[in-house]
Amino acid sequence: MSAQKYWEAAAGILARIRETQQEAVERAATLMADAIAGGHWVRIFGSGHSVIPAMDIFPRYGSFVGFYPLIDPRLTWTQVVGPGGAPELLWLERQEGYIQNFLKAFPLSPEDVMLIYSHGGLNAAPVEAALYAREAGMKVVAVTSGENHRQARATHSSGKKLGDLADVLIDNCVPLEDALVEIPGQREKVAAGSTLAIVAISMALVAETARRLAERGVYMPTFVSPNLEPDPAHNQAVFQAFAERARRTAVASTGK
Repeated sequence: MSAQKYWEAAAGILARIRETQQEAVERAATLMADAIAGGHWVRIFGSGHSVIPAMDIFPRYGSFVGFYPLIDPRLTWTQVVGPGGAPELLWLERQEGYIQNFLKAFPLSPEDVMLIYSHGGLNAAPVEAALYAREAGMKVVAVTSGENHRQARATHSSGKKLGDLADVLIDNCVPLEDALVEIPGQREKVAAGSTLAIVAISMALVAETARRLAERGVYMPTFVSPNLEPDPAHNQAVFQAFAERARRTAVASTGK
């Protein structure tokens, strides 16, 4: 019964995303296609569980060069407690001033797009990633809980939530508490929904961006499953295309 409740809740979330967020997804995909077609990047940022879509968009079978994940290992965890543990991560992503030290290592361009994931949209990490991107002249796409954005009070000293800083806000349509299933005799709900939602949104963004690029005649070096593409040279060429674009954009940024 509880598993069935989860399937029903998950299906409801995906239906709401499809029914209410298509326009936002299309606007975001247009910005992303503009950046990639121009030889620039869609930079992807998340911390904690929100690092998952940054890892899943690229390199990922069915995705293509133009997406650049910005992943700080300090903002995820390698074990539950102790060095690299979740309590340390949860502390760090709330500390103001850290993110600029991470992002300044990357040659960001005003023609790039910053795609930021955060279910809550309140912690310093996503808020400051958005502030940093806007200061660099970039467009910002935020994927967050619309319910939390509407109801929660900003905790960052800027007085801003992630959604306040977005050119396009995509609602993951997940309740602010994230967990979806009530268990008799259990006080707290269980079984989160945000990861399911944000990965679905991510793949929709990949698909919509690909369509726009194809309509412009832009070839997208695409990472392919070896189950279908037995030639290992194909995916090596994809990685090479990524490296070459990274070198070009770094040179353009520094002038060297």
